Amino acid sequence: MATEYERIDFDVVIVGGGPAGLAAAISLMQKAREAGRELEVALIDKGAEIGSHAVSGAILNPRALEEMIPGAIDKGCPVDDQVRGDALYYLLDGKAFQIPIVPRYLHNSGFYIISLAKFTRWLGQQAEELGVNIFPGFAGTQVLYAQDGRTVTGVRTGDKGLDKDGRPKPNFEPGIDLGAKVTIFAEGARGSLVKELADRLDLYAGKFPPVYETGIKEVIGFESPVSFFNSKPFNVVHFMGYPLGWNLSGGGFCYRMDQRHLAIGYLTALSYDDPFLDPYEMFIRFKRHPFVAAILEGGKVVEQGARTVSTGGLYTFPRLALDGALLVGGCASMHNTPALKGIHVAMKSAMVAAEAVFGALEAEDYSSGSLEKYPRLLEKSWAMEEIREGRNFAQALAKKGPAKLIHLGLQYLTKGKGIQDPMPLKEDSRSLKPAGSRMPSGLSAEIYDGKLVVDKLTGVFLSKTMHREDEPCHLVIHDHDICVQKCYPTYHCPCTRFCPGNVYELEMDQAGRPRIKLNPSNCFHCKTCDIKDPYANITWTCPEGGEGPGYTLV
Repeated sequence: MATEYERIDFDVVIVGGGPAGLAAAISLMQKAREAGRELEVALIDKGAEIGSHAVSGAILNPRALEEMIPGAIDKGCPVDDQVRGDALYYLLDGKAFQIPIVPRYLHNSGFYIISLAKFTRWLGQQAEELGVNIFPGFAGTQVLYAQDGRTVTGVRTGDKGLDKDGRPKPNFEPGIDLGAKVTIFAEGARGSLVKELADRLDLYAGKFPPVYETGIKEVIGFESPVSFFNSKPFNVVHFMGYPLGWNLSGGGFCYRMDQRHLAIGYLTALSYDDPFLDPYEMFIRFKRHPFVAAILEGGKVVEQGARTVSTGGLYTFPRLALDGALLVGGCASMHNTPALKGIHVAMKSAMVAAEAVFGALEAEDYSSGSLEKYPRLLEKSWAMEEIREGRNFAQALAKKGPAKLIHLGLQYLTKGKGIQDPMPLKEDSRSLKPAGSRMPSGLSAEIYDGKLVVDKLTGVFLSKTMHREDEPCHLVIHDHDICVQKCYPTYHCPCTRFCPGNVYELEMDQAGRPRIKLNPSNCFHCKTCDIKDPYANITWTCPEGGEGPGYTLV
């Protein structure tokens, strides 16, 4: 018997409760109040509560926040520390060199060091006070369309209470159809509904494919005040070099959050070609570098998380305005890649999107033609100035040898144009080289002390990730024969390494044949597998709403 879905209609439905989604909601309600108009806005988020899936040891440029909520810091917006200075180090194996000139992209003085989880929760409170209907624990699993098959009319939330075979249990609750005149997608990097839209409506026609970095991030707690930054004119440090080296893209950071907490992380660009590279292992090697280890000495990991960041920028923007829908924030590649910051530009994209949506509501015209006001407003904004300057940055970082330095230097001087504009990008899933006769090795288990250096499973525990064991698997391997007959002999199953949560395990059956064992309850929702799998054989889908990480600090 087919499931019947209740329908509830709103003026606007927003998918995603991160900074972009919440900025869109707040801005819409502010405009409605100014105009004296009643507006019904619903925001859904797959996390158990707003902020529980927001991971980032982040630096906040407050420009968008102050535009949206003047005096936000004085009104209680949670910030951990103010940036008083920046440092940039290049790491070699065992050595660290401070780079005397910090690029202008990384000038953060006066900005704020924040917990994104706390920041997002606070924005959620502001949205609720304005009358936004916030529904945490509801995952958007399907886009709703009009009869033409192209006009977006809302989203369907996922069913709850299904067993592992997809059959209803006694506590079964069907999803809800949330109808909308305009739907705003703010899912973050590699949003599953945006991926559906892209396949159906060819959103990337004429664009380069989006590219990503996977970041592993931790909060380190100390029993006594952290001493390293006390004598320094800076409290923010960025790192290049070891362990990825010069020819691979990525790097680390360490921010002082308060007297007894540091945020530390390492990002690895998923354009790497070595099938044995493990982003989590890169993070551990980074933490064990003598210079970094001295900063962390005496600390203990109190929370860990993982996520992907969309870093391709301007030339990887999908079509932003559709019939009945807009794309904002990370799912639309809104990121200032050279500055390693995306919160403020994601929020600004959502704020100008809200202006376009409100105008469409006033005109009662929800077509793409009406909503094209959004990309036009975005083009004129300061956010686009920042994004445009980094339009070829990911491409330059992917170069090797002296070519990287030449491209980066000329882009710096020309504010993004460089030698070639645009520079092409290759999809992350197509970059791996065959493994040949090599076999994976990995780090020795002895280096994990369970306190300052923890293994993947301990990291999952520290993220407070929870999934029902008896629910349908939200990670779909479309053809297991590809894993055995193609991926294993060619790449030795890189999913067992690029996943930071140890979701994929390689096992041998009694006949010595390989097979992949899935541990979906470990999933961070970072979506690295959906991005990097060389055969596009893995699809990440939303699990039951309310499940996944439970971040409070990172």
